[in-house]
Amino acid sequence: MSMMLQYLNRLPCFGFIPLPGTKVTLPILRILRLAMIVGQAIWLSACANLPYYAQAVNGHFEVLHRSQPISTIIASPDTDQKLKHSLTKVVQLREFASRELKLPDNLSYTSYADLERPYVVWNVFASPELSLKLKTWCFVQAGCVNYRGFFSQAKAESYAEELRNKGYDVYVGGVRAYSTLGWFSDPVLNTFISYSEMNLARLIFHELAHQVVYVPGDSIFNESFASAVEHEGVKRWFESNGTASEQAALSARQHREKVFTDLVLRHRKRLQELFNTDLSDTEKRTRKARIFEELRDEFIRLKAEKTEFSSYDQWFAQKLNNALLATVSIYTQLLPAFQAILMQHDNDMERFFEVVTKMSKLPKNERNILLQKAAEGNQSWVVGER
Repeated sequence: MSMMLQYLNRLPCFGFIPLPGTKVTLPILRILRLAMIVGQAIWLSACANLPYYAQAVNGHFEVLHRSQPISTIIASPDTDQKLKHSLTKVVQLREFASRELKLPDNLSYTSYADLERPYVVWNVFASPELSLKLKTWCFVQAGCVNYRGFFSQAKAESYAEELRNKGYDVYVGGVRAYSTLGWFSDPVLNTFISYSEMNLARLIFHELAHQVVYVPGDSIFNESFASAVEHEGVKRWFESNGTASEQAALSARQHREKVFTDLVLRHRKRLQELFNTDLSDTEKRTRKARIFEELRDEFIRLKAEKTEFSSYDQWFAQKLNNALLATVSIYTQLLPAFQAILMQHDNDMERFFEVVTKMSKLPKNERNILLQKAAEGNQSWVVGER
């Protein structure tokens, strides 16, 4: 999964605290940008949650400090051949993204950082025991988001435990990449460099899409839009550069994802209907547990018929709860609508971006109405029309 960077938008009311032994050699433009965000944070946050802000600042500066230009790494005779091959593929994907998908042509994904850990951040999601509404946290620039991120797994787990003790259903998910929305030049990370070509393409296209359109406070809009760009981008990449077998593998992968998503959302709908009833909380808890059992049982039957769905074993090995199920819809809820808009504009990426950018400036309820019309194939959904 890929997430928005909310971390730099939660900066503390103090200067940057370097990691022990770290020499800060950031370009002046980055420093000026950071100073501007810090100023906003001081003005708006009144120095609240300073420890959280501190880990956010230090965590991101560690990423920047470890970054090296990909061109330098590829040119070095000491570079591992497997890494060199993967970084060369990233260069090709990055160029394709700008040329064919009209995604930002900047320095993002032109450097590489080895963080020496499997994830760059860990996000904490939480929802009430008898509700599917994710808890939100609000920050400067990013608006309100449905998760809280930590550069330390231990800190994420500690915070998650606090929420569990308050009665929340909680899910902690490791995140392999995030976007700074163009504030910084996002590097390629060791956390995802070993991905297959398909997944490298998906991640890079998805994260660059966040630099095109981002609506503070509307995670579902942002992630569904980026997912639409990701799907279209990967399809075009393999049409231009892939073999017939690779295109078939992509099609099979997207089919599995749709089946999985439909399965989860079907049971999520059952939970929503349950929580809306007048049953006692005790009865709701009993039926909630039964729905989760039935979801797991249905997956086991599906996997028995089609062994390729074993790729979701790890997801189902987790404790199923409201927060985990709610995260699935963030990336897919509005995907059909954005795909319909792209198709209605002859798959022209520039026109698609222009329309979505205009839509992003509307109030949320108006955006949702237009997106619903688009998903239904209603041609009168065009921005500005009523």
